[in-house]
Amino acid sequence: MRQTVRIFRPKLRRLMMRSWFLSRCYYRYRGARPCGRPRQEVWYFAYGANMDDGTFRIRRGIQALECRSGRIKGYRLRFNLDGRPRGKAAPANLHPDPLAEVWGVLYRISRRDLLRLDSTKGVPGRGYRHAEIEAEDRNGRVVQAVTYMVKGNEVDGKPSLRYITLLRDGARAHGLPEPYIRFLDDVEHAQ
Repeated sequence: MRQTVRIFRPKLRRLMMRSWFLSRCYYRYRGARPCGRPRQEVWYFAYGANMDDGTFRIRRGIQALECRSGRIKGYRLRFNLDGRPRGKAAPANLHPDPLAEVWGVLYRISRRDLLRLDSTKGVPGRGYRHAEIEAEDRNGRVVQAVTYMVKGNEVDGKPSLRYITLLRDGARAHGLPEPYIRFLDDVEHAQ
């Protein structure tokens, strides 16, 4: 029975991602409510593995309408989540810090693509949650964006080498500032 459930869940999730109606029903069932229409555009701020083009475009299957490097102020990048395998990988997270800033990639995507991202992040439900933020692109233009956050552990872990490499490669590919790339290069990875 458990094997059947494990096989059925991913298929159900893929079906819901393709259907706006089923996605809305699922969100309501989980006590959340997706807003907007499927083709409505939204800015998404990626600060983790989604900065990497291969992860975002190929693995997640999302074609951004536009992308820019950008930053958010008042947050710090932390690796305070339990990844897989537990204790040997810590994904990125945002933590409020009025003196810090986090650089990443701003993608303009459709609401339908945002729901696709939600399914990879465990939204709604067990994982990250949406956070509405104000982001600034490299040219100083301010946009309202959506990103993902979750209350993390008190103590940071170490990201896997594979994961931190995705962040570093994405940062370089999108031309993030050199001091931020050096910061990512200095992050110690798990063995």
